[in-house]
Amino acid sequence: MSSVPSSNARSQFAEMVSREDAEINLAEAALLIAAEEYPRLDIELYLARLDHFADLARQRAAASRDPFDVITAMKGTLFEELGFRGNRENYYDPRNSYLNEVIDRRTGIPITLTVVYIEVSKRIGFQVKGVGLPFHFIAKHEMEGGDLFIDPFNAGRLLDSAGCDALITKMSDGKLELRIEHLEAVTNKQILTRMLSNLLGVYSSSDRRRALAAIDRILLINPASVPHIRDRGLLLAAVGDRTAAILELERYLALAADATDVDTIREQIRSIRRSHARLN
Repeated sequence: MSSVPSSNARSQFAEMVSREDAEINLAEAALLIAAEEYPRLDIELYLARLDHFADLARQRAAASRDPFDVITAMKGTLFEELGFRGNRENYYDPRNSYLNEVIDRRTGIPITLTVVYIEVSKRIGFQVKGVGLPFHFIAKHEMEGGDLFIDPFNAGRLLDSAGCDALITKMSDGKLELRIEHLEAVTNKQILTRMLSNLLGVYSSSDRRRALAAIDRILLINPASVPHIRDRGLLLAAVGDRTAAILELERYLALAADATDVDTIREQIRSIRRSHARLN
């Protein structure tokens, strides 16, 4: 695969996420998300850049004796030599969610920086997994004596479970405490879903067609996600596709008959029908 026309990116993404999770190429799938926004994106070029980053990390890690040494080598390569950093100034810039932009600009949000970290680690034979904390995303290396947690958004700093707890407490203004399930590794599909959810959040109020594109791809990963079926119907109505909106919202009602918002959605369907009748 090299350059991908944006018209083909969706079908290639659909094929990728239809695989078993272990068979998904995370970096390639993330770049296919970007390929809809960046026509003719050269995916092979960006995969080669990740290969190059790994070559640099491998050289630094050559004399490593334990995982701590490898993590130090990764920190020196990605955050000191290459200059990757968390984008605190413009956190909600959509470019932070597109892997090609993160690689080009060396800046991103927790999940995309963690994807870079995971992919470079994989290439040097150091297994790292993603961890979806509330409000934040980090990486971890699993060990018998206790997992090591790495925070790519904060220059690859090393955390223990107490550090993760402190991070959650701070980011939630004391409303949340660490639970053991917060530290569990997430799947490739969960990572891709969270990346698309970030784009959905960025675009939901400012660019409904891009928001719809994000939710369409979330549903390729999770076809039975009832809240996304509802939100897709509402977005279809917002962009003027009333017939499809009604079908999607009726599908939501059939799947979520006991949901608390069924009366609201029924009224939304009636409103769409009235609007549609006036136009016809």
